[in-house]
Amino acid sequence: MKWTGKLVGGVIGAAFGPWGVAVGALLGHQYDAHIGAPKRVRSRRDGRSNGSRSSADVGAVSDRFFATTFQVMGYVAKSDGRVSEAEINAARGVMHSLKLDPVAVRGAIDHFSRGKSARFDLDESVTGLRRACADRPDLLRVFLEIQLEAAIAGTDLQGPARSILHDIAGLLGVSGLELVHMEAVLRIRRAAAGQERNQERTSHGGRRTPATSPRMQMVDAYAVLEIESTASNEEVVKAYRRQISKHHPDKLQANGLPESMLEHAKQRTQQIIEAYDLIRERRDLT
Repeated sequence: MKWTGKLVGGVIGAAFGPWGVAVGALLGHQYDAHIGAPKRVRSRRDGRSNGSRSSADVGAVSDRFFATTFQVMGYVAKSDGRVSEAEINAARGVMHSLKLDPVAVRGAIDHFSRGKSARFDLDESVTGLRRACADRPDLLRVFLEIQLEAAIAGTDLQGPARSILHDIAGLLGVSGLELVHMEAVLRIRRAAAGQERNQERTSHGGRRTPATSPRMQMVDAYAVLEIESTASNEEVVKAYRRQISKHHPDKLQANGLPESMLEHAKQRTQQIIEAYDLIRERRDLT
């Protein structure tokens, strides 16, 4: 299936209602602009492996992944000249969502601080991660998802953050389409989490919140599986299996995803399962 800027924008617009239409249109326009333009490369070094397997063992990959994740997060947060309270809270929110233990949290904070330093070399860090994950592209997608999660929570990707993450994606060999789809899926998950919090407050405070319409839920489900609503039942099953294969925690851990970050993969897998279950129920698939 070919995703276009119009389709990506439509997914986000449908998922988030009236305000989402404007956001979706902006993202769709940016996707079409990015996809039609030559990739910008910030690094003086290419850092691409031509498919050769890295000699680093899984433990070394895991250590580099963890360090690079929080260093780049710090760099992106400082890219506009200062790190706001919202960006600090966003980084801590990522640490919390990953369920890091106190030792890992201290390490993450140290790496975040290094990323804020003027001496931090973004290009070297990102290309180094790509070399370490030469035959592990799924790890690079997880890395980008975590960066997007922090940037959305911190600045809603305002300022230079979006441009920097687009350039990082280019260095990692991830297309503009994949990046925009990651953002759409993360925003869907973020909106769902917000609805859950509202429902919890309603149960305690007596306030009512509007229910999510079935149609919006279906739009979200198709977006998570990266398929159109017109896809055949066979295409739905294939898309589900493909997404599960890409994001399964056991596979990612075997390829070097730090154990401390498995929670992200588990949440992503659960989102995929929920999307498939919804589509399967509506289509009466066995």
